[in-house]
Amino acid sequence: MTGFRLASALLFAILPAPGLTAFAQQQQADPDFKPTVTDPAYKISHPRVLFDEAHHNFHTAGGRYKPFADLIRADGCKIIRGKEPFTAETLKQADILIIANALGDERMGTAKAEMPAFTEEECDAVRDWVKAGGALLLITDHYPTGSAAEPLAQRFDVDCSKGMTEEYTFTADTGLGDHPVLRGRSESERIKTIATFTGQSLKGPPGSTEMLKLPDGSNEKVPDPENPFKKKPLDRSAKGRCQAVALKFGKGRVFMLGEAAMLSAQLGPNGRPFGMNVKGIDNQQLALNIIHWLTGLLEPQKGKSP
Repeated sequence: MTGFRLASALLFAILPAPGLTAFAQQQQADPDFKPTVTDPAYKISHPRVLFDEAHHNFHTAGGRYKPFADLIRADGCKIIRGKEPFTAETLKQADILIIANALGDERMGTAKAEMPAFTEEECDAVRDWVKAGGALLLITDHYPTGSAAEPLAQRFDVDCSKGMTEEYTFTADTGLGDHPVLRGRSESERIKTIATFTGQSLKGPPGSTEMLKLPDGSNEKVPDPENPFKKKPLDRSAKGRCQAVALKFGKGRVFMLGEAAMLSAQLGPNGRPFGMNVKGIDNQQLALNIIHWLTGLLEPQKGKSP
C-alpha cells in the first residue's frame, strides 16, 4: 500500500469526524486530465446517463467524478445530473443510472454518513426499474459509503463488507477475472491491468460474475461497531471476496464496484494522482467497457460468462 492510501485507510478508520472531513476535502478532480476515446461507441444513438447527485454523493458529475463524466460524454453518452429522489417517474428519463459514493449525510466524518443513503421506496423503485430493463452502475467504497449503499445493494443480493481493503493491482495472474467488460469490443480494448485504491470488498449472488478478486491472504479493516471513529478497527479476512460484480437482473443489468477512485482522476495531498490519471493502468478503458456492457454492446462469447 502506498503512503497516501495507507494514510487514507488510517484516517477513514480511526480519525475523529473533523479530521476525516478535512482529509476528504483535499481530494479534487485532476484539472489536467483529458479523456481519450479513439473510437466512440455512440455515434448515432446516445444513451441517457442519469448521474445521481441527490444523495450527499461524494462523487458527482460536476465534482470529483467530472473526469469520468467527461470520458463517457466523449464516448457519446448524454449526461443528466439527477437532483431528485428515485421514483418510477424520475427513472424514466434514464437508460443508465450511475450512483457513486452516496451517503446518509453530507458530512463525511459523522455517524449519520453511514446511515442508508436511500429510502426503502427509492431502493424498490431502482430494483423495479432495473428488472424492467434499466442498467445500474452502483459504486461504493470504504466506510462509511458501504453502509450507506448497503440497502440498495441488498436488493440485488450483493453483500457489502462495509470495511476497508488495501490498495491492489489486478492482472490476469492476480485476480482480474474474465467477463465481456474485461475483453472489450476488440483486442485493443482488452483490460490487462487495473488499480484500486483501498475500498471495500463485495460478494456477488449465484449467477453473477465476480472480478477484481482479492488475494486469499488479504484482510480488511472493519470499524468497531460500538465506536467506529475512535477505537482501533478490527481485522477480518477478505478471502473469497472481490471488488467488482456484474449480474443480469430481470431484463436489466447491474455492475457494482467496491472502490470509487478507480474511475476517477483525482489529485490527493501533495498532488499525487490516483485513478484513471495513473500511468500504466487500464482504468480509463474499464470505465468505457462498463458502460458498453450496461448498454448491451458487449455480449458474452460462446461458452463465456455473461
